[in-house]
Amino acid sequence: MPISEHDHTQGKIDASVILVEYGDYQCLCCSEVNRMIQEIQQQIQLCFVFRHFPRTQLHPQAQKAAEAAEAAAAQNKFWQMHNLLFANQSALNNGYLLEYANAIQLDINRFLRDMTDRVHAQRVTQNMQGGIHSGVSSTPALFVNGVRYRDAWHTERLLAAIL
Repeated sequence: MPISEHDHTQGKIDASVILVEYGDYQCLCCSEVNRMIQEIQQQIQLCFVFRHFPRTQLHPQAQKAAEAAEAAAAQNKFWQMHNLLFANQSALNNGYLLEYANAIQLDINRFLRDMTDRVHAQRVTQNMQGGIHSGVSSTPALFVNGVRYRDAWHTERLLAAIL
């Protein structure tokens, strides 16, 4: 799926390398890939795009975590929440999500309203539908300039594929 203004990006959208991840905040492998991508971002310029793909059958807290990230995005703090969710992926129930929102200084009343009313559930669903349309069935799923990365989850291998 092409990058749009609705995507969460780091780096310049017109970078020569665009790395798209479909991820799940409760997926252990996604957390490892998140660390790998952060390492790679220290070495080269690229545009990184994160899209939600919560696998709720395996990870019951993944949908709420994705919605929490979107609620943070509504307050311009997506990446702060994104990193907290991966750093604390064994603690993603409602009480912890509220703690994380407080830690990154979100407007707590707005965050609670967004979460209670499931304001961002449709956005998460749209990410998932885009992933399914792109052939994603599990996480993490990476695309380098539109080509699915299917090699081992090692920083050096991913960097080689990017270069």
